[in-house]
Amino acid sequence: MTQTRAFDNKRYIKEQTEEILGRVRRFKDKLYLEFGGKLLYDFHAARVLPGYDPNAKMRLLQQLKDKADVLLCIYAGDIERKKIRADFGITYDSDALKLIDDLRGWNVEVAGVVITRFDNQPAAVHFKNKLERRGLRVYTHRFTKGYPTEVDLIVSDEGYGANEYVETEKPLVIVTGPGPGSGKLATSLSQLYHDYRRGLKSGYAKFETFPIWNLPLRHPVNVAYEAATADIKDFNLIDPFHLEAHDEKAVNYNRDVEIFPVLRRILGSITGGESFYKSPTEMGVNMAGFAIINDDLAREASIQEVIRRYFRYRCEYAMGFTDKETVQRVELFVKDFQRKPEDRVVVEPARQAAKKAREDGRGSEGIYCGAAIALMDGTIVTGSNSPLMHAASSVVLHAVKHLAGIPEKIKLLPQFITDALTTLKTQIMNEKTLSLDLVETLIALTISASTNSAAQLAMEKLKDLRGCEVHLTHMPTPGDEAGLRRLGVNLTSDPDFATKNLFTG
Repeated sequence: MTQTRAFDNKRYIKEQTEEILGRVRRFKDKLYLEFGGKLLYDFHAARVLPGYDPNAKMRLLQQLKDKADVLLCIYAGDIERKKIRADFGITYDSDALKLIDDLRGWNVEVAGVVITRFDNQPAAVHFKNKLERRGLRVYTHRFTKGYPTEVDLIVSDEGYGANEYVETEKPLVIVTGPGPGSGKLATSLSQLYHDYRRGLKSGYAKFETFPIWNLPLRHPVNVAYEAATADIKDFNLIDPFHLEAHDEKAVNYNRDVEIFPVLRRILGSITGGESFYKSPTEMGVNMAGFAIINDDLAREASIQEVIRRYFRYRCEYAMGFTDKETVQRVELFVKDFQRKPEDRVVVEPARQAAKKAREDGRGSEGIYCGAAIALMDGTIVTGSNSPLMHAASSVVLHAVKHLAGIPEKIKLLPQFITDALTTLKTQIMNEKTLSLDLVETLIALTISASTNSAAQLAMEKLKDLRGCEVHLTHMPTPGDEAGLRRLGVNLTSDPDFATKNLFTG
């Protein structure tokens, strides 16, 4: 039987929990633990380490909830410019609200929300008011005076001392937030400053997953992390401080290494003595490398993730969201592994489906789109656009029909349903396009299932698409992207537009 797991999740949670509790014991009064990466829905980790639970951090936190308070940080600038979290397609402030709700769903309450680098930005003020009127404690921290060079000013009543102190009760304080640059480190250090002024000997550590310090620098798992952060110019390197202190190679990333000399001086100034750590790697609590049980599988999964990122950045470049340098950098990663984009198994079948649609004249508005999905048993199913539906809609219907064993000639969507939707779109909603996107198609399938047993069988198979690989020859419209995201597939597309219209919302 082929092994499908590269990662032992149970072992990871056990060892990571023990390591965290060891840090808590080291700092008897309180430990501020900065959670790097995503607290929930870490699908990047799940893709590069098959077997990793996307909610592993949350399961770990739930085990520690009797010992831990949670602080959520969000950068005021991200609120003001409505920065988008790509995997959910929502703004960072909406993601913060979602995270609070999700934590409550796991029976974990947020002790406070810290808006960092706050300068009375109107959107940040509105966000603060919204939370406070829903009963949440909100604190504002301004940019730290003197940061990063003037340590005496930073560690003073004008620096960290000017920030509001967040009262916490438990020995472990989880400091999390949406996205990089949310101010988690500054919040942790500000809390340390106030604690030491109050006579509490608190400590700081960082919960990391990537890069994995005890894997080689160019291991595909670590390169996949570089690819994931190529747009913010992060890169991995051998931690020079760890090498000097312990004569041991450890992988870290540039921002942690660059800030470490400053951080070491700040920690020393706060504590009135030596820093807690001799290297940025020592700051991290990361046992992920010890839970990899199939290195070959992890390598291949990570290379596939690099290819996915390449497609994603090409699309972002076409839409004006990123620069050419980011695309070229990830393209070089693909070439370094002696691979090409077409090594993603669904790419060529999707392109062939588009080619056949063109040959048969089955496109819509002069555009011919193809789609392909690789099912869990390895079967590849294709679809293409038509005057009736988008390529994403077509491939999903073909896939669930295949999984349910429904003959091709049986229709899942009766004409009276598609006609009713078309009438709604054109005559009531005043839309120009008749073709159904994936969200509309799934609604039509749901309606059909109430009277059509074949449609009911097909609907029951939608959940089996989660984790499948999908490629489109054109960038998805909002309705296609939302539907595919909800189905939980791993989507890539070529950087071509599915419509000639500039506005597709």
